[in-house]
Amino acid sequence: MKLRKIALTAALAAASLAATLGASSALAQAKVQFFPSLTGRTGPVAPNATPFANGYADYMKLVNARGGINGVMTLVEECETAYATDRGVECYERLKGKHGGATVFQPLSTGITFALTEKVAGDKIPLITSGYGRSDSADGGVFKWNFPLIGHYWVAGDAVLQHIAKQEGGWDKLKGKKIAVVYHDSPFGKELLPIVQERAAMHGFTLQLLPVPAPGVEQKAVWLQVRQQRPDFVVMQTWGVMTPTAIREAIAVGYPREKMFGTWWSGAEPDLKDIGASAKGYSAVMMQHGAEPQSAVVKEILSKVHDKGQGVGPKDEVGQVLYMRGVVGAMLAVEGARAAQERFNKGKPVTPEQARWGYENLNLTQAKLDALGFKGVLRPISTSCVDHMGSAWARVHTWDGAKFTWASDWLQADEQIIRPLVKGSAEKYAAEKKWTRRTPQDCQS
Repeated sequence: MKLRKIALTAALAAASLAATLGASSALAQAKVQFFPSLTGRTGPVAPNATPFANGYADYMKLVNARGGINGVMTLVEECETAYATDRGVECYERLKGKHGGATVFQPLSTGITFALTEKVAGDKIPLITSGYGRSDSADGGVFKWNFPLIGHYWVAGDAVLQHIAKQEGGWDKLKGKKIAVVYHDSPFGKELLPIVQERAAMHGFTLQLLPVPAPGVEQKAVWLQVRQQRPDFVVMQTWGVMTPTAIREAIAVGYPREKMFGTWWSGAEPDLKDIGASAKGYSAVMMQHGAEPQSAVVKEILSKVHDKGQGVGPKDEVGQVLYMRGVVGAMLAVEGARAAQERFNKGKPVTPEQARWGYENLNLTQAKLDALGFKGVLRPISTSCVDHMGSAWARVHTWDGAKFTWASDWLQADEQIIRPLVKGSAEKYAAEKKWTRRTPQDCQS
């Protein structure tokens, strides 16, 4: 498998290092923190996964331009998965021991996350799965190495349904309504179902579950069912080529876009830019951030990375939705390592086990986020042994025919509903795998 190496350049302090960061001799000596990047630049999700990878790489370059993580430079090396689980596992095995050891993996795939969850527990390497993967991994008492930071699918589903209920005038107004769920027929798609089923039982609306086979380019039969059943709303758990296909099919059968709501992998510029005005009114919930072209972090990336000719992708995508998700993913990866440095060895690379402690003890206050350039983009994030998510906030944006604009205030997923779902599912997984819940002593490690 071809590995694409991105040497995130910065001047190294040691005078003896005359070679560049990309040279193998320098890598052997350099003080670097290795962040592998599992990419989907090819395959069915390429238009969506590519901006994520670009944002991830660009932010790591920005960190180096700022002086690294207390002087420790970041190193990114990509491995292409094409969104295939077997290739993702192969990439993990290839990269986990390189450059002093992988700090953390971000698979950008629920299927790959499922496959790696047992492996990382044995290898003692953390996983960040912001907005995807196992929703029950928010329970750090069972999933010591998994971190669905700032949101998982059940947060997305609850936020979407909250938004619909508010539009209708309250949860009681959903009684007797029908909500169709169009979802990718895979672990990714099915992960949404527990929260919508729980809310349906609570509030008396019915569900029309409509699975779509991967990769999602054939949906005519599904949207004929939508035309026949005429649900009051459609919620979409889609990704990659599946999303624009769904919207085009909705247009073809005359289903109003104002009644369609995506989760956070179903509402970015690549999904709608070629459809344009015909998609006007379509909405999707966002994992806090949306498109953020005016944010301080974007302006700094433009000035310190792209204006220096070091940007990975096109300049005009900087600040778009999925680019920002890559930026946020990189920031979380770096700040966990920084937190670990503060405890274990400031100014030196941290091990994967030390980084895990950092992700479990994140305390990104608003002041810290603002200083990093995320003012107005993110709300505070605070994790613990029992809470590996750290934040449950979301917002909804709507396509105006050319771009997304905010359509809701901040929404917070109802933890009184979600926590029991998370705990119950985590306990079931632990029983199946014969895992034991972590002790208070282990939580201090």
